[in-house]
Amino acid sequence: MDEQRIRAIAAESVALKQRFFAEQAGLLIQVGRRMAACLAAGGKILVFGNGGSAADAQHLAGELVGRYRRDRAALAALALTTDPSVITAIGNDLGYEAVFRRQVEAHGRPGDVAVGISTSGRSANVVEALRLARSRGLVTVGLTGGGGGRLVGIVDYLVDVPHTDTPRIQEVHGMVVHILCEIVEEEAGQP
Repeated sequence: MDEQRIRAIAAESVALKQRFFAEQAGLLIQVGRRMAACLAAGGKILVFGNGGSAADAQHLAGELVGRYRRDRAALAALALTTDPSVITAIGNDLGYEAVFRRQVEAHGRPGDVAVGISTSGRSANVVEALRLARSRGLVTVGLTGGGGGRLVGIVDYLVDVPHTDTPRIQEVHGMVVHILCEIVEEEAGQP
């Protein structure tokens, strides 16, 4: 790799972010406000995904429970990717497709928000969990790329990055996580 290639990668990422946020800012405000309303009503945010998307899920939950930009009361968020005993038990007994669905069944209540992250929108365990969440009255958010895959039509809010390259999609997802945290903190008001 040379410097020109590095600059080209960075330029592609910047251009994608500019396009995405210009087109989807209103949707992100809706999602962030819906998350904030859920939390204000005593609900919780359940977040999940695989691989890099699991890291994004943990990042979102960590910022909400801890703090993002300012000191405030802790906000109820769970990354369903963090308990190896639960994940391996469910995977072993019920299959990997059930690892998030079963946790949504255990922790999700009507009015909670379920955020499934899948760069392709085709991860079976994410799709199953969001289907169950919606059927149980949770607000569902799909954070995807490449058109939304199997999440099209099964989530309340489809936040789709118009790209097919996983690294570029994940770069946008990381910024989406930060923007959602900023909206939630603004809406939460003072501690």
